[in-house]
Amino acid sequence: MAADEVPTPLEVPERLDFWSFIELANRRLSTEFGSTHELATQVLLTLNRASNVVTYDLESSIHRPRGLSWSAFRLMFVTWLAGPVDAKTAATLTGMSRAAVSNLTKTLIGDGLMERTPDTRDGRSVQLSLTDRGYSEIGEIYREQNEREHAWVSVLTEPEQRILIMLLDKLITNRHQFDVRGRN
Repeated sequence: MAADEVPTPLEVPERLDFWSFIELANRRLSTEFGSTHELATQVLLTLNRASNVVTYDLESSIHRPRGLSWSAFRLMFVTWLAGPVDAKTAATLTGMSRAAVSNLTKTLIGDGLMERTPDTRDGRSVQLSLTDRGYSEIGEIYREQNEREHAWVSVLTEPEQRILIMLLDKLITNRHQFDVRGRN
């Protein structure tokens, strides 16, 4: 195409949904922008979309009605199962930054759900733990969430669920081949 030529836009459907957008994106990326890896784009857009849809559903139907965010649930869940943890470990296990854990901890302490105590091995560090109220609430919240999780994945057979876990694990464990930035 000459420098003065303007590409003709592909016809865009009047109403786009997620899948018609993916189709449109793949057509435009390959024809207008020379993309050669449309399937990779489709896989990652779909993975991101699935994660966002499920997370939003869990947060809006379970956590927000209880005054919690998805992040607050994750921090309480990790603390509930791992026992008292330091902020660095909490950040690693939740996939959040240490700053996010610190800010969220302040909120949860203010709500009476968590507490921060000095580490008995290292006086400079603190351990994050749930209060009795926090422990009780996370148990109730998890049971409700687990039922919702079950409803989500029940559209897949058990072998399909295991294959999906295996495939996602393969993506995650092979990230070392890139200069991946972000949390563990």
